[in-house]
Amino acid sequence: MTSMNDMNSLFKDMMGVFPVDTKSFQDAMKGTTALNEKFASVAVEAAEKSAEISNKWTKDTLSRLSVISKAKSEPADYVKAMTEFASAQAEVAAENMAAFAEVAKKVQTDTVDLMITAGKEFGEDASAVVKKASKKAA
Repeated sequence: MTSMNDMNSLFKDMMGVFPVDTKSFQDAMKGTTALNEKFASVAVEAAEKSAEISNKWTKDTLSRLSVISKAKSEPADYVKAMTEFASAQAEVAAENMAAFAEVAKKVQTDTVDLMITAGKEFGEDASAVVKKASKKAA
């Protein structure tokens, strides 16, 4: 029967036969962390811009609401005020939706750029590892 010490030495010897390069794991983690940081930066920037657009849109709407909420002397003035409000809101909505679309377009472009860059770096790293392994094998 084998003792615990025999099993420990067996596993230690077995792991020694298959050396693990921890530097490559550290480099991979650093690369992944840097990529995640860039993705987070893109997301935060998009959220900030979206919040600015929403904030401006809300302020514009509230200022227009204060104009139409004032008492009018003629009933026709209420209809006119509501018509002007609806027309202005439709115009502002189109402008703000275009602004949101620009933010989304920038996020998409930045994300694709990051993915292409990461793919190139990964390819270069993989090529270097294969070359190193083939030199060792030769």
